[in-house]
Amino acid sequence: MGSEIISDLCVNTVRALSMDAVQKANSGHPGAPMGFAAPASVIFSRILKHNPKNPAWPDRDRFVLSAGHASALLYSLLFLTGYDLSLDDLKSFRQWGSKTPGHPEYGHTPGVETTTGPLGQGFGNAVGMAMAERFLASRFNRPGHPVVDHYTFVVCGDGCMMEGVTSEAASLAGHLGLAKLICLYDDNGISIEGKTEITFTEDVAARFSAYKWQVLKVADGNDTAAVAAAVEEAKEDKDRPTLIMVKTHIGYGSPARQDSPKAHGEPLGADEIKAAKTRLCLNCDEAFPVPDEALAVFRAAVEKGRAAEAEWNERMAAYRARHPEIAAEYDRLLAGVLPEGWDRELPVFGPGTLPIATRAASGKALNAIAARIPTMMGGSADLAPSNNTLIAGEGDFEPLHYDMRNVRFGVREHAMGAISSGLALHGGILPYCGTFLVFSDYMRPSIRVAALMGAHVIYVFTHDSVAVGEDGPTHQPVEHVASLRVIPGLTVIRPADANETVEAWRAAVTLKKPVALILSRQNLPVLDRVKFAPASGLARGGYVLADGGGLPDLILMASGSEVALCIEAREKLAGRGIKTRVVSIPSWELFMRQDQAYRDSVLPPLVTKRLAVEAGTTFGWERFTGSAGKTIGIDRFGASAPGNVVLEKLGLTADHVVEEAMKLMER
Repeated sequence: MGSEIISDLCVNTVRALSMDAVQKANSGHPGAPMGFAAPASVIFSRILKHNPKNPAWPDRDRFVLSAGHASALLYSLLFLTGYDLSLDDLKSFRQWGSKTPGHPEYGHTPGVETTTGPLGQGFGNAVGMAMAERFLASRFNRPGHPVVDHYTFVVCGDGCMMEGVTSEAASLAGHLGLAKLICLYDDNGISIEGKTEITFTEDVAARFSAYKWQVLKVADGNDTAAVAAAVEEAKEDKDRPTLIMVKTHIGYGSPARQDSPKAHGEPLGADEIKAAKTRLCLNCDEAFPVPDEALAVFRAAVEKGRAAEAEWNERMAAYRARHPEIAAEYDRLLAGVLPEGWDRELPVFGPGTLPIATRAASGKALNAIAARIPTMMGGSADLAPSNNTLIAGEGDFEPLHYDMRNVRFGVREHAMGAISSGLALHGGILPYCGTFLVFSDYMRPSIRVAALMGAHVIYVFTHDSVAVGEDGPTHQPVEHVASLRVIPGLTVIRPADANETVEAWRAAVTLKKPVALILSRQNLPVLDRVKFAPASGLARGGYVLADGGGLPDLILMASGSEVALCIEAREKLAGRGIKTRVVSIPSWELFMRQDQAYRDSVLPPLVTKRLAVEAGTTFGWERFTGSAGKTIGIDRFGASAPGNVVLEKLGLTADHVVEEAMKLMER
């Protein structure tokens, strides 16, 4: 090893624990943990501001392992530095119920800041965390009182660098000048299929320089002093994020596997582990070795962390004494407590209101909420005027104006999703982001991981159906609502009118989990809530909107714009003597969370004549229509024509609903 600020023994202990964990599990990735053990050990033992005994300390540095397959490295360091992780937890790596799953999971393992594994997601999350730090510092710090002052570190591998989400997020981070974001690139030149030169020969340094990043290089990843010096140099640049390119050897220490693709994703084997330990000057017969000397060095992080947090608490006490009102607001927001009266100014659309698109109603609701929640921030993927996602009276989040709340994400949907998760995970921020529903596909991996984590992100998806019209099938979502509904942990809400849209926002804010709002481009009638049930029924996911009392002959159900079609069809069916109930089901997830008694009161089991209507694929509605019912939908792509023409040609009219209802009644 080269010059060092942490001993070979400490670094090799990390390597040994990582390779042993993978070996015992008989699965995993030993190569990256062995190759990047030295730089990571420097970060955790010498640089990272963290308190292992309080992983939630607000002013800690964030550490994100974007190369999540190297989880054994992270778990080894969390154990060694004193987090609530035991040696037995390392021995249970990748096993059912363990605290050490195959890839890091937020909320599952103490010290894990975000769920990573899909490469590049962690990089995007880290950009969001760095944005959150800058925003909160600009909003809450006062002269002499820097209560928000921390860095975000992210470790990426070659795979992360190849992923488009990293490119998108890095481009935005450089534009924003996020100087407290430091990326350490594990540049080992190896991927699963072989050397990266078979597919990845670009000049990464030149790329990041073009993104307006500072780029530093460490020629030998085992030169721990050089790694530390590079981090210190990174911190001196106050205008740019920094990429530190660290040359490493995958599987370092393994005689047969070092610098080989075979070190990446499979156990080394007992004989090779013995050989590696011998080469690393460790006891080759001892599994999971933890030398007292190494443990003492790493565990110094506990006292160091307590002291750092104690010093911050003193600063906070002085801050509270000098700025009591703003300090109270900061405490409340970090705790996730909504301000009193946050929903006081939500709009109400009374009878006689002209038809209005739910995207427009959403913009009014968003602004009413943002006026009461000062750390609500977000934006759109270059579609803010169409998505209605701008906060009125606010400037743009940008250098010298990090206290502003309108985020211009640019045409970067995937990064937008990952960054929004990072904003939420950091704490203190209520993020939202928007695009056309059809482009939710571009950010689906980010949405999925947000749902896995329970990250409180609000997605504003407009232009929700073939009613988009002339732009044609490339821009007309058909399968997208159904595909979002199947993501566990994601609440999808497709409101029927302006008042349901307001209630959808109320639910999105209070649920504190990821929520997708599905909104119309076209104007929709504002339902008369004197004549029909109040929109507050949305909170239960589905509710009886119109009914004549007693059991109906037929139930019409729908979400979004098709609810109005059902109301119109009900009136026509009444003329034929058919007693019809109309049920609005804006959110399947919320409805299915209700008890069976409530669901049966809305959809009585004795009423089997049921017709669902939605301007999208019919997939899934059978859970509500039953085997005797039917769904009117669109199980094909749309077409380019005026929106009302497309709807008519594809059967989304009140007359067609009546026609299909009569067929049901005749069965």
